[in-house]
Amino acid sequence: MRRNRKSVWTNSLLSITLSVLTGTAFIFLLAVLLSAVMYYVLGDMKVSVIFSVIALCAGTFCGTYLCGKFRRKHGLAEGIICGVVLYTVTAICGVIFLGEFTGVKKLLLLVLSGGAGGVTGVNSKRPKNFME
Repeated sequence: MRRNRKSVWTNSLLSITLSVLTGTAFIFLLAVLLSAVMYYVLGDMKVSVIFSVIALCAGTFCGTYLCGKFRRKHGLAEGIICGVVLYTVTAICGVIFLGEFTGVKKLLLLVLSGGAGGVTGVNSKRPKNFME
């Protein structure tokens, strides 16, 4: 017997919102983990820029990968949209907490990693027992 309710992933706005929230949570957790590694293991702040870029790219990639994996269509376009939305979130947080705007380099970085995550998610194997 088929289910009557639709999946969360059939609505594009809801799926993009969910993947952006997942990416934001992953960025936050990875930033905390990498800052702990930097403080306790390395004891030096020289690699903070590299670690922040790694956290941003990995979080954006994972969020858009989930969107592409469960949506199964428009991976590049939705990955780019998720990257732009994540840039907007980080820019707003930067203005609120630091009082400064982020650069265009970060936008390009998030758009590229978002597009790559979306394409990789669409081209990956379909999740087992997934019904739309």
